[in-house]
Amino acid sequence: MATVSFKQVQKAYGRVKVIHGIEFEIADGEFVVLVGPSGCGKSTLLRMLAGLEEISGGEIAIDGTVVNDLESKDRDIAMVFQSYALYPHMTVRENMGFSLRLRRADAGVMAERVASAARILNLDPLLDRYPRELSGGQRQRVAMGRAIVRDPKVFLFDEPLSNLDAKLRVAMRAEIKALHQRLKTTTVYVTHDQIEAMTMADRIVVMHDGIVEQIGTPLELFDRPGNLFVAQFIGSPAMNVFEGQVRGGAVEALGARWPLAMPGGRPMGRDGQAVHYGVRPTDLVLAPQGIPARVVVVEPTGAETELLLEVGGEQLVVVMHGRTEAQPDDVVHLAMDAAHAHVFDGASGARLS
Repeated sequence: MATVSFKQVQKAYGRVKVIHGIEFEIADGEFVVLVGPSGCGKSTLLRMLAGLEEISGGEIAIDGTVVNDLESKDRDIAMVFQSYALYPHMTVRENMGFSLRLRRADAGVMAERVASAARILNLDPLLDRYPRELSGGQRQRVAMGRAIVRDPKVFLFDEPLSNLDAKLRVAMRAEIKALHQRLKTTTVYVTHDQIEAMTMADRIVVMHDGIVEQIGTPLELFDRPGNLFVAQFIGSPAMNVFEGQVRGGAVEALGARWPLAMPGGRPMGRDGQAVHYGVRPTDLVLAPQGIPARVVVVEPTGAETELLLEVGGEQLVVVMHGRTEAQPDDVVHLAMDAAHAHVFDGASGARLS
């Protein structure tokens, strides 16, 4: 296991900068997820850590050793790719042991490590099959087994579940998390899927346009997003956000007054200040009285019901437990606890507190 640190790391392709001075540290044994939209630089940052991309500026260190000029094979990392990258002419056993064979490892050691990894990943019955004889989930487990066999200081995962169907992705998320809990190896995982990030990470690094927007535990980011981008990116369904103005201890928006919780009795924002007001779909409830809303769509999913509502010309989403008798074009009323409001400065997008 090892620590990983990024110090003012930059990446440019010619005159185009894609990573802008990123700096953070990953603790020994920590599972950190880099998340963000496509093109935000998360895979580029991972590839620089792996030694597959040159670093334009700054330092990357593994276990205290700067690795900027080290070859990928000398960094003691193992990477699992989206495409599995298995050799089609080799069996599962041969694929898993290939890196050790390149190192000219003892045959007994190689057989023992492959057998141990196969037991961990339930691959014992598949060791003599070829990749073409495996399902997508089985191939991904083989790719993970190949990484385990190397016994690296750091595991790197680059969107490993993107090629799997929805049900299998859920199962593989649990497998990867359980694997980390068992091996305790420092892990850096890249995904654009914030549900993967929320369910797997010890800490999440939210990236956007080559910078780090916020770092924190999944619940820290969900409960107290530091800016408008993080608020709208973390959470599914996404947070409802609309523009308004602070007036007399509330926010006037969409033709209604929305409540504010005043920290320690101090006012949040100043009267007349333009803000973005956010509320998560699960924090809005239907009530006998409150803010009127017109029902647009009702989507029952069994245990929950998702409502698409129109308020003041904008659409909001409400997720309620159980079922509802509301139908399209009905008028319902919304209420919420002021403590669940998220308010961001209208100009900078920074959270008001």
